[in-house]
Amino acid sequence: MPNLPRLRRARGTDSLSRDSADAEVHAPRVEEISASGLRWINIESPGAEERTWLEENFEFHALDIEDVLSRNQRPKIDEYPDYLFLVVHVPVFDRNAKRLVAGEIDIFVGPDFMVTLPNQGIPPVEYLFERCRADDTLRHKLFARGSGYLMYRLVDDSFDYCFPMLRKIGNKLDALEEEIFEGRSEELVRDLSNAKQEIINFRKVIRPQRPVLRDLENVKSRYLASDLDLEIYFDDIVDAHERIWDMLENYKEIVVALEETNESILSHKVNDILRVLTSISVIVLPLTLIASIFGMNVGLPGGGDPSSGTSSQFYVVVGVMVALLLGMVAYFRKRRWL
Repeated sequence: MPNLPRLRRARGTDSLSRDSADAEVHAPRVEEISASGLRWINIESPGAEERTWLEENFEFHALDIEDVLSRNQRPKIDEYPDYLFLVVHVPVFDRNAKRLVAGEIDIFVGPDFMVTLPNQGIPPVEYLFERCRADDTLRHKLFARGSGYLMYRLVDDSFDYCFPMLRKIGNKLDALEEEIFEGRSEELVRDLSNAKQEIINFRKVIRPQRPVLRDLENVKSRYLASDLDLEIYFDDIVDAHERIWDMLENYKEIVVALEETNESILSHKVNDILRVLTSISVIVLPLTLIASIFGMNVGLPGGGDPSSGTSSQFYVVVGVMVALLLGMVAYFRKRRWL
């Protein structure tokens, strides 16, 4: 098992610092703030240079560093004697793809440090980091409570970030429900499909983290150095996750019900159209039958010379028609169509 990661101390205990090699072409993109003996290092979208920097400054397990650079890492928690490695997923809206995707936050936590490595720009991480960088009072307040509390704030803010997105989905479902009965059922098929896809993508991000949060509750007191009782804080994260999951379950049922309602309305519209067409067909059928009979190129009774005998052709044609009618009725009754 790895030893305690080696840390290069900042020039000041409570100072703000940033990697001074920004001017170099291949310098690692490392941001750091520190206070009260605790350092928070943030590395967004880590690559090869950032991996080298981590290997030079810390003694993290090689497999964990591989997981940091992996694009498809599942949420998990790895336990080590002196630090934790946590992978958390946060739903993020991809403006290019115009859909929700999983934003990954890799977190290393030790007694006097926290290293965060988001795979892309994730708003809750950026917001908390910038607040701590700009506000000395907030930074000292959070950092003085230890790395365990700082990690709690980061994870808690990441889950709180989900609620505005969920409210937006809920408002969209309410609007769709109102529009269904306004005669726009055909246009709403795509909107309902998009809303359903958003809920599915949200569920795919949230669901795998349930066992991770349970494991975090079990190991937090052993691996996270803090003078606070973190039990109630991490219970709050679990509660937030359960509220998110309950809302997603509710939205899933709502969107399915809206789809069924919309399909029912469309079916009623089709039935109305078929009823009108059937009525027209029934009205026109006798007229068509009379026109067809009297338009036949055969002699009609009383329509010509009685001695010609051509009217017998008329009775033959009518007899064939009656035979076909009776045969079709018998066949339909046998198949229970009538």
